[in-house]
Amino acid sequence: MKRLLLLGGGHAHVHVLRALARQRLPGTEVMLVTPFLRQMYSGMVPGLVAGHYAADDCAIPLAPLAHAAGVSLVEASAVAMDADARVVRLSTGQQAEYELLSIDTGSVMARDMLPGAAEHALFVRPIEHFVQLFERTVSLAATRALDVVVIGGGAAGVELAMALQRRLGAQARVALVLGGTTPLEGYSDEVVAAAMAHLRRWRITVLPETCAAIAADHVLLASGARVACDVPVLAAGSGAPPWLRGSGLALDERGYISTTATLQSSSHPQVFAVGDVASRVDMAHPRSGVYAVRAGPPLAHNLRALLAGAPTLAHQPSKRTLNLISCGDRRAIASWGNWTAQGRWVWWWKDHIDRSFVRRYTLPGGNAATT
Repeated sequence: MKRLLLLGGGHAHVHVLRALARQRLPGTEVMLVTPFLRQMYSGMVPGLVAGHYAADDCAIPLAPLAHAAGVSLVEASAVAMDADARVVRLSTGQQAEYELLSIDTGSVMARDMLPGAAEHALFVRPIEHFVQLFERTVSLAATRALDVVVIGGGAAGVELAMALQRRLGAQARVALVLGGTTPLEGYSDEVVAAAMAHLRRWRITVLPETCAAIAADHVLLASGARVACDVPVLAAGSGAPPWLRGSGLALDERGYISTTATLQSSSHPQVFAVGDVASRVDMAHPRSGVYAVRAGPPLAHNLRALLAGAPTLAHQPSKRTLNLISCGDRRAIASWGNWTAQGRWVWWWKDHIDRSFVRRYTLPGGNAATT
């Protein structure tokens, strides 16, 4: 009996589970290891923060999918790995052996990325923890005015700043520390201009500076300025999981798993890696958001092919992807290549896409997927 180990409950693995629910792998035992029993869809988190969604609207329960696929589920996370011995050590103390491994755990945020962050900051990842802790902020805002500082000028930071202002109301004061001169690095000038206009509409203070430290009542900027802060939200600084160091896998300069066009490790072909934990060696900008595509279908195909002794296929993602940025209320900005649009209709479009994604992978009980 062969063993396939799925490490992490990310979006690609959700698709693999659905594919296995349709067609099992003969002669193969499959185990899913995940620290959370549901997968929060990251694209809907700003809408959840803004108050447009409940947590269950944004979550894909993993247990019904695993049951339908005949996959055993272990609630744990990886803490170490020996790629040569084909074994992963889990937080439970268990040793998980495998013939074939697929990693879709996502990136992590180091608690010590900034002085004072571990003691005072609300980290965006893991999303499950962020969602739970955010409710405390909502309760606190009901008792007094809050100064909230979002640290990170990427799409996550921009969306969360507007979502927080919308949810906490006019009594809250939200600031956005960009970590650079402009937000949304890598986006077109038109998208940046549109986002800045929406930030001004919400009267969010935009600070083109870098955060140096976090204290109990303020955020310290690199310039020496102090910004009053009751709730610092860290939406930047994601990195590779530290347990990959010493795993024996080939890693890029930032510690992400180096993968080929077939989504396999460049050093250990029996290991696949996708999503924010992986880096493509065959691309000029392997960590660019341009290549943040849904890798579920090619991953499911190649896992099945390798187990059957068939050749794996290269996956070449499109260089142009649809990007949708929510703007706090029911408005959003869309971009695809050189095309940009914004408005309420874009938000409804985004809402339809997001809800459809969650609905596609949500099973009632343990029934097999049929759509």
